[in-house]
Amino acid sequence: MPAAQHIERDQDLAMSSDELLQAQLELYHHGLAFVKSLALKAATDLRIPDTIHRRGGAATLSELASDTGIHPTKRSNLRRVMRVLTTTGVFSIVQGKGSNDHAGDGAAYYKLTRVSRLLVERSPHNLSPMVGTIVNTLCWTSLLKMPEWFTQGQEGESAQSHSLVQLANGCTFWDTTKVDGGLFNDGMAADSRIAMKVLLKEHGGAFGEVKSSLVDIGGNHGATASAVARAFPHLKCTVLDLAHVVAAAPASDILTFVAGNMFEYVPPADAVLLKWILHDWKHEDCVKIMRRCKEAIPAKEAGGKVIIIDMVVGYPVTQPNDSIEAQVLLDIYMMGSDGMEREENVWSLIFSEAGFSDYKITPTNGIRSIIEVYP
Repeated sequence: MPAAQHIERDQDLAMSSDELLQAQLELYHHGLAFVKSLALKAATDLRIPDTIHRRGGAATLSELASDTGIHPTKRSNLRRVMRVLTTTGVFSIVQGKGSNDHAGDGAAYYKLTRVSRLLVERSPHNLSPMVGTIVNTLCWTSLLKMPEWFTQGQEGESAQSHSLVQLANGCTFWDTTKVDGGLFNDGMAADSRIAMKVLLKEHGGAFGEVKSSLVDIGGNHGATASAVARAFPHLKCTVLDLAHVVAAAPASDILTFVAGNMFEYVPPADAVLLKWILHDWKHEDCVKIMRRCKEAIPAKEAGGKVIIIDMVVGYPVTQPNDSIEAQVLLDIYMMGSDGMEREENVWSLIFSEAGFSDYKITPTNGIRSIIEVYP
């Protein structure tokens, strides 16, 4: 390359002093983002939100340290963790406690925000199990292998033998869920309780118009199906999952549990529900699952449909940027466990390849959408 072209390209890299410092700040902010995740997990594991709640909604650093068993020599370090979590909005900090007995004492008190209220164990909205599901060693070690993984692989190699999780851990993601002490199942159940409470309230029409029966595929111990059955008592709800999952399911008077493999058979029903299932699987696997679903439901004219609760990345285009960021971050997270989040054109291709004729997307205020797919 001629010297002049080198000079011209080097000039493209030039920045003013202000630009340079701002760029450095942004780079460090991106690089240190993982610290927020680990601080959040530490606070959740130490049950700091529960401590604040038990203390009437506000607690000093000393009270937090005492109630959570922090060693006296580590209290100053706890303050550093709490400083991260108040700066990022997980907790808030105020001087004095406000309207209670400690008002005006000048001490700093930590309080719950709408985020940390989701981490109180006795709350009906408790999402603390999901923190451990997201921030776990398996997925982190898998994603750390991305540079190596991107440069490996041969034509014809099986997807499983060349997945990120296989490269990093020598096993599949599903292998780990069998020995994680129920952590994954607890996280999914917590997510279902909150998601379904809101979705059934705001978008219940997708379920209310189902004639009489619904099968929840991969429904684990029935958190999602139970919510549907209680909201719509006219529906006979069945949960399909693997034999070892069904064997551990609690007894229920509103659900029927069926042991089986969704790649082989789906029990007949007016509608099939797939909540956060297809994002775990590759394209060709999703097509297979959807074909089994199509075999299980009646024609569109008779009310048959598949209800998918999952992400449609970037849909609608008017959604807030933090929602889009959460979607694309979750997509990379899913890549670590060999899954993916999808844009509308990819969903459409899956549906057409599986033999479906039409679909309707209903976005929610969260990061997921309801997709109704018709045979």
